[in-house]
Amino acid sequence: MSCVLSSTGRKEESHAGWCLSLRNDARERRRSIVEVSVEVEEEEEEEEGEVEVVGEEEEEEEEEGDGDEGEGGKGGGTGAGVASSQARYSPKYEVRKSHIVDARMPRALPTRRGLQALALVLATAYVTILLYQAVAPRQWIEEISSEVNGRNEPLIEVSASRRIVIGEGGSAMTPPLATATMVPFSTNLDDVFISVKTTKHYHRSRLPAIIGTWFQFAKDQTWFFTDREDPYFQNQTNGHMIDTKCSSSHNRRALCCKMSVEFDRFLESGRKWFCHFDDDNYVNVPRLLKLLDNYNPREDWYLGRPSIPAPLEIIRQGPEPSKRPQKVRFWFATGGAGFCISRALALKMTPLAGGGKFITVGDRIRLPDDVTMGYIIEYLLKKQLTVIEQFHSHLEPMKFLNKDTFHEQVSFSYSKGARDEWNILKIDGFDTKEDPRRFKSIHCHLFPHLPNCPHR
Repeated sequence: MSCVLSSTGRKEESHAGWCLSLRNDARERRRSIVEVSVEVEEEEEEEEGEVEVVGEEEEEEEEEGDGDEGEGGKGGGTGAGVASSQARYSPKYEVRKSHIVDARMPRALPTRRGLQALALVLATAYVTILLYQAVAPRQWIEEISSEVNGRNEPLIEVSASRRIVIGEGGSAMTPPLATATMVPFSTNLDDVFISVKTTKHYHRSRLPAIIGTWFQFAKDQTWFFTDREDPYFQNQTNGHMIDTKCSSSHNRRALCCKMSVEFDRFLESGRKWFCHFDDDNYVNVPRLLKLLDNYNPREDWYLGRPSIPAPLEIIRQGPEPSKRPQKVRFWFATGGAGFCISRALALKMTPLAGGGKFITVGDRIRLPDDVTMGYIIEYLLKKQLTVIEQFHSHLEPMKFLNKDTFHEQVSFSYSKGARDEWNILKIDGFDTKEDPRRFKSIHCHLFPHLPNCPHR
């Protein structure tokens, strides 16, 4: 009994039952090979074992094929051997075998567990950076304890030029300033040019109160602009009295003349901030420096406080007389409370206000110095005023200022009414006959451990 293959691949069966059994056995072997290759692809750990199973099955096929050849030799065995060989080495079998070999090679791509670990490391590093940026605040000033006059008291310590003794509760907090630009450095006294406008009529009545109090904190940074030479106060201020050669009148042109000299002197100084005050202002110098810490002098800043509830509106004649006059609206910081201008903004103002041109602009709009300053900055240069509520002028009632907030204020003022009624701070301290303007009292309130201040 034999199963013979013809030249065309057709089977001639001498015994139908024997051939059917042979075909079933071949199908069984092919099915086992497919199952082994699938298992190798899904389970990497069982690759070698599965390959060995396939090898054993292949050997069994060869042995059975040899047996078939033997039987075929007895009765046409040559044809049976060829059929078995074709069943073992068909193209489909070769493809399956190549899959098994490929499955044995190690995988080069990272595993899922490795990718998860890498993602966790990156996420941890990112969160760490965010936490550092949130927790590490800017160190504006350091408060250290030092013994002065036999007592421990806090100092504002930024640099040697800013070392100023502060009394109890003397460290003031920076007010919330929504438009402030944080800068990576603090403002030193040498960065500020402080000008005080005065006149010969007030040398004896107003300057002593300033020279005996806050001027002592900024001797090298404060200059008095007046209209008359005065050797006595030139000596008292260590040569910081500047005769502007302007009129001693209080009219708008005389005021613009002095402001023009102040502005030009600031430009020559090379300093970062121009801060103007009047001779009836008490200036809290440490608080002024803290305020300026919040603004970058390389940007355009106009800091001050208006004395009117709405923008000033004026009628301005255009360059051509034939055209109708136009309305102009702008804010300005009142000079009686003080204001500060960054150097960046002052340089932009130079073509309009430098070299005496400030007087020309004032003559054109026929308004005082502080209004002219606002006109140039707000209207001509289109730079807005940043309102600082801590500046105070004699135009507001001083008695309503809260004593608990004195340390936070930048400037104070006073005035005397027609009926000899004083608009002054309501504060305990020196007798009103000794200190009618209350400069000594506020000075000792802010810095109680200074010499000549009664300890309370």
